[in-house]
Amino acid sequence: LKLYLNSLNMTSYPDPQQLAATLRADLSACAGAAVEVAVLDRSQWPATTAPEGVCIDDVPLTGTLVYQPDPDLLRCSSPATTVDETLCSHLLRSRCPVTSQPDWASLVIAYHGQAIDRAGLLAYLVSYRDHQGFHEQCIERIFMDLMARCKPESLSVTGYFLRRGGIDINPRRSHNRTLPPWRRWTRQ
Repeated sequence: LKLYLNSLNMTSYPDPQQLAATLRADLSACAGAAVEVAVLDRSQWPATTAPEGVCIDDVPLTGTLVYQPDPDLLRCSSPATTVDETLCSHLLRSRCPVTSQPDWASLVIAYHGQAIDRAGLLAYLVSYRDHQGFHEQCIERIFMDLMARCKPESLSVTGYFLRRGGIDINPRRSHNRTLPPWRRWTRQ
């Protein structure tokens, strides 16, 4: 089932009902019996199980998407304003350099500095889709690219990766010495 669902990673559907219909048809054919499928919108998840911050996943992306990390997509908002904010996304996906299997993560970026352009940040995170890198390397690279391009006064980047073999891998790179407690999200 995991491999089947992963085969749909880069497929775009016009709406959740179309995705549910595809899943229902394929799984029913495989099971030899009717299978019911419900696709939940992120807003239907319990509020206590989602990462903190403003989710940027619904920010519209324009232009051609690239699927290798491109720090040139990162930029600060205009006009220059200093903010203290936390942003999150559930759309970070990279590939394991050993197995080439996809690794999904919820990402939390907390920073103080000039406001980061959200569309550019989301396009940058999506650009990891075909990148082969270990979890820790991806988080380190995101941290370093944000520092180089946006120059925040303080920055913390945490990746809450989906479990593999029952093992939680939640790398964090931060300027802060005091870190919030470890958490596990519903999506993990």
